[in-house]
Amino acid sequence: MSTIKALIFDVDGTLAETERDGHRPAFNAAFADNGLDWHWDEGLYGELLAVTGGKERIRFYAERYAPDMLARPDFPELVKRLHLAKTAHYVRIVEQGGLPLRPGVARLIQEARLAGLRLAIATTTSPENVDALLRASLDPDGTNWFEVIGAGDVVPAKKPAPDIYRWVLERLGLPASDCLAVEDSENGLKSALTAGVPCLITIGEYTRGQDFSGACAVLEDLGNTSLADLARLADSGNQVRR
Repeated sequence: MSTIKALIFDVDGTLAETERDGHRPAFNAAFADNGLDWHWDEGLYGELLAVTGGKERIRFYAERYAPDMLARPDFPELVKRLHLAKTAHYVRIVEQGGLPLRPGVARLIQEARLAGLRLAIATTTSPENVDALLRASLDPDGTNWFEVIGAGDVVPAKKPAPDIYRWVLERLGLPASDCLAVEDSENGLKSALTAGVPCLITIGEYTRGQDFSGACAVLEDLGNTSLADLARLADSGNQVRR
């Protein structure tokens, strides 16, 4: 059918639309917990998503909108505290069933497992966030369906740097050409392509209009896409939009 031996999934925006109704309110709750009057509305959060990684996003916001905070001697510790609180709030949102998987994701993952394809994750979100989403939205044992999970700070350089994909490929023991990445953002696409991994895009609610040049396909979602379709798209080398 194809030379694809593994599928490598991004998480936020790809497996589920987690950003607007998951991470964003979790950040806001963490700010309130720590006595900050910061509030990230939907529009502002869309701008902040240009920066990958939660701790990096907090620092970027402080640099641009609250530079006085950077002078605090405890600012590095504050960032860590905010991120821990945010993760706890996010996990609670996920466990309450508020973030279902995007169309076609669960079916496609099941197809891949039945076909003997290896599964992996390459994301900037924390391992706790990944585990919570997979257990609540995919299967109680969902985390164990993925042979390799590259998440959080396992590499210092976040997407669009290729480091996370190279980390995952090394642990899979596969060449990049044997894998297919599934992403939703320009940063994710750049990360995969720089690592040599062919990449399919499923457009997310915050990524519409981004530059997806180089993707083997740009889809609205995976709802009508089979494993055989993915194989053909990965092998074609030509961008498909639908």
